Amino acid sequence: MGRVRGAAGAVALLLAAAVTAGCDGSSRAGQQPSDPATASSRATASARAVPVADPDHAVEPPGRRTGRWGPPDIIVTSAKTIPADRVAAIAALPGVTDVERVSRVEIPVENRTLTVLAVDPATYRNYVTDYRTAQADRVWDRVAGGEVAVRPGLSRKLPTEDGYVALGSTDDAPRVHVGAWALQTWQADAVVNDTWTDELDMPEGNALLVRTAKVAPGPLRTPIERRLRGTDASVQMTDAVARFGLDPDVVQTAVVVGTVADAVGVYRYRVLGGGAIAPDPGWVAEHITTQPVPILGNVTCNKLIFPQLRAALEEVRARGLADKIHPGEYAGCYNARFIAGSTTLSNHAFGLALDLNVPGNQRGSVGDMDRGIVSIFEHWGFTWGGRWSWTDPMHFEMNRLVRPD
Repeated sequence: MGRVRGAAGAVALLLAAAVTAGCDGSSRAGQQPSDPATASSRATASARAVPVADPDHAVEPPGRRTGRWGPPDIIVTSAKTIPADRVAAIAALPGVTDVERVSRVEIPVENRTLTVLAVDPATYRNYVTDYRTAQADRVWDRVAGGEVAVRPGLSRKLPTEDGYVALGSTDDAPRVHVGAWALQTWQADAVVNDTWTDELDMPEGNALLVRTAKVAPGPLRTPIERRLRGTDASVQMTDAVARFGLDPDVVQTAVVVGTVADAVGVYRYRVLGGGAIAPDPGWVAEHITTQPVPILGNVTCNKLIFPQLRAALEEVRARGLADKIHPGEYAGCYNARFIAGSTTLSNHAFGLALDLNVPGNQRGSVGDMDRGIVSIFEHWGFTWGGRWSWTDPMHFEMNRLVRPD
């Protein structure tokens, strides 16, 4: 997949894949600035030693940047592949100058969802928010070589080991070497090349980055929505994304992948303000329920979590550890909110996490959670936040589906 340029009489459609999330808050860029010192005296890719960290996920190095640079004015996201004829119809709209087709998913990592894009590094680089990053050949050579580029704001929040990050919460989650900490396009936390789509379970080409150059993007929302009629796509204006992290006027679409995909699937929601969100009522009716469990009583969670949650708590009681969990200090499971101070979804928004013994287990502390409790929950398919790079010892979240015998 790749860039689609709108032009009278012809539309060129190149295929590209991508995954996105997160906004860096950098200033919007306009037309490509004149930068002869940077643009000249750089060797071509064939003259450079281009690193290939992962031959199984390597593509041709992109070489020197060409084409128009500028962040997108509109972001389109769908749960499924956007058909090529719809992409072409959008690219042909008067006022649309460029369309980049990418793949986008949300991947849970330590109680936050990362927006990951799979892209063609040669063309996607023209849509990042920072011109210097677009020009930085080493960043896109690394992505072409099978590595991941991550926005710098996550350098202290994203768990890495020996330079690798696990794109998921389980022990067998794909591990990708971080090739660069670099600014991305709006709403993208991390970017890999499009050879990763199958391994990351990404719907191919389910997102578009649209540029309108000198034409105001607002009037194009309705024509784009018309050309996507019959699909589930949302159309966001990036001027709103720049201010709020997302466009509060549209239904947001999150395609959650990994081991919790069966429990979440496609998650659509509206922003209510104050950090609260309103998931699609149909999703809530299908996924969220209140049931009794040992020790805690009635809890409201994702329905798929209950068999293993109940099994874990039954084992806690059978092993004489019930007094180590304090029902009065339970802080809930399903909570339709963003992580505080962000527009990032947590596993609480999906009903897949619970907080226990809150007063003695605050974020950033060692906490006093009984290690027998930890061991039991881990056995039954839960991750404990006390093992994270930024500890959250009250927090247990489902990282895999376990069916009790």
